[in-house]
Amino acid sequence: MSRKKAIIRRASIGLGAVIAVLWLAGVGIEFFGGDGRTDGAVAEENQARTAELQKRLARMAPSGIMIVIDTAENRLRLMNGEKIEREVVVSCGSGDILEEPGGRRKWQFDTPRGEFTVNSKLVNPTWIKPDWAFIEEGEVPPKDFDARVDNDSLGDYALGFGDGYFIHGTLYTRLLGRNVTHGCVRVGDKDLEEVFRRVRMGTRIFIY
Repeated sequence: MSRKKAIIRRASIGLGAVIAVLWLAGVGIEFFGGDGRTDGAVAEENQARTAELQKRLARMAPSGIMIVIDTAENRLRLMNGEKIEREVVVSCGSGDILEEPGGRRKWQFDTPRGEFTVNSKLVNPTWIKPDWAFIEEGEVPPKDFDARVDNDSLGDYALGFGDGYFIHGTLYTRLLGRNVTHGCVRVGDKDLEEVFRRVRMGTRIFIY
């Protein structure tokens, strides 16, 4: 588990678990005992170390508005520091692999994990369908650009976070909660409208 993930999840786990995670991550926590000192002296020093650790955690914890996405549970959380302000059901990447006939190209449809930022905010977004979208349907990718333009599939809003990935609306609301996408994160339009309104360019997105 990465240090950032440990920080994001620390609101839902105890301090003891956070200490263990940070120790495994190499943060360098040391407790004392078994060296001849009295139990009171050991407890006092350990208490001081714990207080210092809590201060360090507070400095490391993310602050402000952010988006946190759990791809396994298909949940998106709009957070303000450690406070969850909105939690919604989404659809993330299926993990499926599509291979072009003849095996020349293949694609794996995973939602990327890591830390990202909102780098575009689009209203009534247009999707320019890539080759795989046609190959998946058994069609030959068109050379005509206009044949690739889709003004409906992304819903009313989209938040771009790099490499062609978006948090966007969906026509397939019945599939929310399932891992069915090609890597983007699908959200119901009413839920996404609130998230879209709250975030700004540069807002952090944590995906795990």
